Amino acid sequence: MHDHHTHHDAHTDHGHAGHGDHAGHGDHVAQFRRLFWIMLVLAVPVVAFNDMFASLIGYTLPDSGITGWISPVLGTVMYVWGGRPFLTGGWDEIRSRQPGMMLLIALAITVAFVASWGASLQLLSHELDFWWELALLVVIMLLGHWIEMRSLAQTSSALDSLAALLPDEAEKVAEDGTVTTLHPAELRVHDFVIVRPGASVPADGTIIDGSASMDESMVTGESATVRREVGDSVVAGTVATDSGLRVEISVVGDDTALAGIRALVSEAQNSSSRAQRLADTAAGWLFWFALGAAVVTAVIWSAVGRPEDAVVRTITVLVIACPHALGLAIPLVVSIATERAARAGILIKARLALESMRSVDTVLFDKTGTLTRGEPAVTDIAEGGVGLDADRILSVAAAAESDSEHPLATAITDAAQRRGLTVPRATDFSSSPAVGVKATVDGAVVEVGGPYLLEQHGASELADADRWREDGAIILHVLVDGSVAGALRLADEIRPESWAAVEALHSRGVQVMMITGDARAVADSVAAELGIDRVFAGVRPEDKAAKISELHAQGHEVAMVGDGVNDAPALAAADVGIAIGAGTDVAISSAGVILASSDPRSVLSVIDLSRATYRKMTQNLWWAAGYNLVSVPLAAGVLAPVGFVLPMSVGAILMSASTVVVALNAQLLRRLDLGR
Repeated sequence: MHDHHTHHDAHTDHGHAGHGDHAGHGDHVAQFRRLFWIMLVLAVPVVAFNDMFASLIGYTLPDSGITGWISPVLGTVMYVWGGRPFLTGGWDEIRSRQPGMMLLIALAITVAFVASWGASLQLLSHELDFWWELALLVVIMLLGHWIEMRSLAQTSSALDSLAALLPDEAEKVAEDGTVTTLHPAELRVHDFVIVRPGASVPADGTIIDGSASMDESMVTGESATVRREVGDSVVAGTVATDSGLRVEISVVGDDTALAGIRALVSEAQNSSSRAQRLADTAAGWLFWFALGAAVVTAVIWSAVGRPEDAVVRTITVLVIACPHALGLAIPLVVSIATERAARAGILIKARLALESMRSVDTVLFDKTGTLTRGEPAVTDIAEGGVGLDADRILSVAAAAESDSEHPLATAITDAAQRRGLTVPRATDFSSSPAVGVKATVDGAVVEVGGPYLLEQHGASELADADRWREDGAIILHVLVDGSVAGALRLADEIRPESWAAVEALHSRGVQVMMITGDARAVADSVAAELGIDRVFAGVRPEDKAAKISELHAQGHEVAMVGDGVNDAPALAAADVGIAIGAGTDVAISSAGVILASSDPRSVLSVIDLSRATYRKMTQNLWWAAGYNLVSVPLAAGVLAPVGFVLPMSVGAILMSASTVVVALNAQLLRRLDLGR
C-alpha cells in the first residue's frame, strides 16, 4: 500500500477553528515542531532568571541589573512569537463567537504578560511576576499542538486520486486512420479512440467497433465483468479486459461519470461533520467559568476595600484557569491511540472518525471486495451424464482455460490448484468472445462457455443451473467432444473472516447492513449466508450516499466500509468512512479510517479503540477540568475568611502535577489489546 497517511487532507479538521488553521496554517507540522523547540530553549533562561521562580525553588539570583531584564525581554519574545498561533486563534474564536481552547490560552498568556510587565516595572505587586508561568504555558501548549498535528497527519485528497484512475494518455484515430497519442483532457466530443486490451477508457463514449468484457468494478462495484458490444456505452476509467475496442467519445471533462462521482465526494466532504470536539466544548465552558470567577473575585475583593488584593487575585484566577492539562489531555490520547492503531494495521486519518466510531449503531458494508473477495471463484461443480467426476471435470476445464487471460479462466485454474489436481496439457487453444474457449485435452475436444456455447451444440443445461441462477451465480458448462460433461458455478467468494466480523458486531449491539450494485438474488444469497440484518441491492454508485442519508434520517449513526471508487461518496457521507486497504486510492482518501488488511474484522478493532480512547479522554478531561474547578475558587480566595488563599506558586505546581497525571493516564492506552 502507498504511504497515504503522510499527506494532508484539510477537510477532516474543520470542527476545530483555531487548532491548526493558524501559524503557517497548521498543516505545517514541522513549523510547530520548530516553534516548540525554539520556545523551549528560550524558556530555560526566562524561568531560571525569574525572581518568583528563584524564591519558590530557594536559590538567589545575582544582584546585577541586567539579570533582572532577562525574563521580561525573552518572555516578551515568547509571548509575541510563541504565543502568536494562540492569539490569532483566540481572535478567530471571538470573531466566530465560539470561545474555546484558543481564547482561553490567549487570555491566560496575555494576562500573564501584562501582569508580569506590571510587576517588572514595579507598577503592580511583586506577586504578579509571572514570567516563568508565561514561559511554561507557551511551551506546554505548543507541545500539545505539535503532538495533535502530528497525530492528524493525513492522506492526499480523494479528488486527486479520482483523477489518477484515468489513463495518462489516449490513442486518437484521425479520419485518415493515423493514430496520435494525446492526454485525455485534450479529447473532444465525437473524437474516435482505440482502447487496447487491458487498457482503461479515457472518456465516456459509445463502442463503434469490437466487443469486450469490461471490468467496471471500480465505478459500479459489480464484481463480474460486463459484456459491452457495438452501440453500448462505456465509462471513463473502466477497463477492457480481453479485447480491443474503438470508441466514439460522447462526453468529456466535467460531464463524465467519474467527474460526477468526484463532485459527490467533494460535496460529502464539505458537508461532513463539523462536530465540536470534546476538548473544545470543555474549554468553552471553562472560558466562561474563568471569566465569571474573575469578575466575582474583582467585585468581592474591591467591596471589602482591598483593591490591590483584588488585582492580584483576579489576575491569578485568569492565569490559573488556563488549561495546561486540557491542552495536552486530548492530543496525547489521540496521538497514542493513532500510534496504537497503526501498529494493528489501522490508519486513523480523521480524528473525528475515531471519536464518532464509539457511538456508531450501524455498520454498512459494501459487498464486493469487502465482505467478499471481489473476484469470482468456483463454488460448486455439477456432474453431467458422461461419467466424469467433479475433479476430472474441473481438471479438464482448467486445462482448456490455462491459456486464457479472462478472470473466469483464472478462477477455474485457481480452483484446480487449490484442490491439488493434476491439470493435463492442452493444445489447439482458441477463444471466442461471448462463447467460450476450446482446446484439445488428452485427445478429446474440451469446450468451456456460457449459454451461447450450449446453443451452438443444441445441448440443454444441467438441472442444477436453474438453482444457481436464482442465486445470481455465473454458470459455465464443460463440454467434452460435444457432450455436456458438467457445469461450474462461479460466484464472488465470501471472505472466511466475514462470518466472525458480522457475529462480533452483533454481539456489540451493532446492526450489520450490506449495500451493493449487484442484483437482488446475489445480494440476498450472501446476506442469508452471513446473517446480515438488512440489504440494499442494485444500488447505483451515485445513490449509495443517498442511502446513508436515509439511514441518518431514521436516526442511525452509520459507519460505511468499502473499497471502490463507487464507495467514495458514501464513505465521505457516513459518520465514519472506513476504507479497506486493498481498495482504490480514492476510497482510501475519502475515508476517515483505513484498514491496511482486507479483513472486515478490523472494523471491531476500530470500535474497541474508539471506545477505549473516549474513556481516556473523558477521564483526562475530568482530571484537567477538575483541577481548574477546584483551584480557581481557591485562587479567588473562597477560603480567605478562614485565612487560606492559594498562592500563585502552589497553584502553578499543582497545575504541572495535573499535566503529569494526564500524560501518565494517556499512556495506559498503549496496553489496549486490539487482538480479535
